[in-house]
Amino acid sequence: MPPRFIQVHTLTSYPASLLNRDDAGFAKRMPFGGAIRTRISSQCQKRHWRVYDGDNSLASIDAPKSIRSRESFERYIVDPLMSAGTDGIVARAAARQIAGNVLGSDAKKEKAEKKSGKKNDAKATPQKDEAVATPQVTVLGKPELDYLLSLAREAVADGRDAPAAEKWLETRLKDDKALRQNLRALYPGSLGAGLGAALFGRMVTGDVLARTDAAIHVAHAVTVHAQLSESDYFSAIDDLVREAGEQRSGHINATELTSGIFYGYVVIDVDGLVSNVGGDRTLAADVTDRLIRIMSTVSPGAKKGSTAPYSYSHLVLVEAGRAQPRTLQNAFIDPVRMKDDVIAASYRALSSHLAELDVMYGRSESRAHAGLRTNGAFENGMPLPALAEWAREQVLA
Repeated sequence: MPPRFIQVHTLTSYPASLLNRDDAGFAKRMPFGGAIRTRISSQCQKRHWRVYDGDNSLASIDAPKSIRSRESFERYIVDPLMSAGTDGIVARAAARQIAGNVLGSDAKKEKAEKKSGKKNDAKATPQKDEAVATPQVTVLGKPELDYLLSLAREAVADGRDAPAAEKWLETRLKDDKALRQNLRALYPGSLGAGLGAALFGRMVTGDVLARTDAAIHVAHAVTVHAQLSESDYFSAIDDLVREAGEQRSGHINATELTSGIFYGYVVIDVDGLVSNVGGDRTLAADVTDRLIRIMSTVSPGAKKGSTAPYSYSHLVLVEAGRAQPRTLQNAFIDPVRMKDDVIAASYRALSSHLAELDVMYGRSESRAHAGLRTNGAFENGMPLPALAEWAREQVLA
C-alpha cells in the first residue's frame, strides 16, 4: 500500500546572509525553546521553489501552469482581444464583467461601485480604459484563463460595443452553476487551476472557482541554535570624487547579516496530491522527486549580489508512511551549543529525538537519507538523486 505521507526533513547551513527580511529589513526571527531563532517563512521557501527554472524544476513538468497575479485578466484576456483588433474599452469591459462573476462578491461589489460612482477618488477608481487589475493577487490556471478568453471573444464578436458586450456576458453568466461546472470540467482534478494550485493550494472568495487544499505543507525553517547576527556597516565609494583626491563616501548604511543551520520540514500529502492532479500517480511521483531535489539545493536568499547565499543541505531525511506526520523541530527545543561541533551536535539531537519517538509511539515509517558526514547517525544512506528516486518509488508503490 502506498504511503499516505512523505515527510522531508533538512538541515542546511547558511553563512553571512539575510535570507528572509521583515518589514523593517531585519532577518525574520522566532522565539523557540527559550532562545530567539532566525527564521525563513514558508511563503518565502515556496516562492523560490515555484519560480526556480533550473534542472528538475517544478515549472518544467508538463502540466498546466498557475498564474499568480493581480493582472491576469489584463494579460490573458484583454491583451489577446486587443491584439485581435478589439477596442481597449470594449475588451476591458468584457474582462471586468467576467472577473466580477468569477471572483465573487468582492469583485462584483467593486464593479458596482465603479458603475454607480460611489468611489470619487480618481486614484481608487480606474477609468474604463485603464488596465484591469484585481484588488489582490489571484491564482488562476491557464486552462481557466483560456476558457474565460473564449467567453470574452464571443462577447465582443459581431462588433458589439462595451455595454452590449457586458449585457451579453451578464445573460450568459447569469447561471453561476453552469459557469462553475464548465470551469471545473476543464482538466482532471484541480489542474484546471494549474499545477501550482494543485501543489500549494488556493483560497477563493467566490463559489465559481474551485477551492484547492494544499497537498504540500511547508513549515517555517528555523535555526537549530540561538540566533547569530551581526550589524554589517558598509559604504559606497564615489569613484569620481575619489579620483579627484577627496576622501568621502557616496552612501553609508548598515544592514543585518545572520548565519545559521536551519531545520526545514515539508509534508507531502500523497493522497491529496494524487487527487489534486486528477489521479495521475506518476505525475504525483514526479512532483515528489523534483521537490526533494530542489528543496535541498534551491536557496531562498535575499541580498544575492552582496552575500551569494547559495547552499546545499547537509542532511535530507525522508520518511514514508501512513501515520500522522510530526515535525522533528522539537529535537532542538534545547538550542544546539555553538562551542560544539555544530553539525555533529545537530545530527545527535535529531537522531536521538527520532529514536525516542520510535520508542514512545512505535515506528511505521520507512526511512532513507542523503547527508554529509552523517557517520551512521541515520540509516539507509544514499546520494541525493537516489534518495529522490527512492521517494518517487514510494509514491508509486
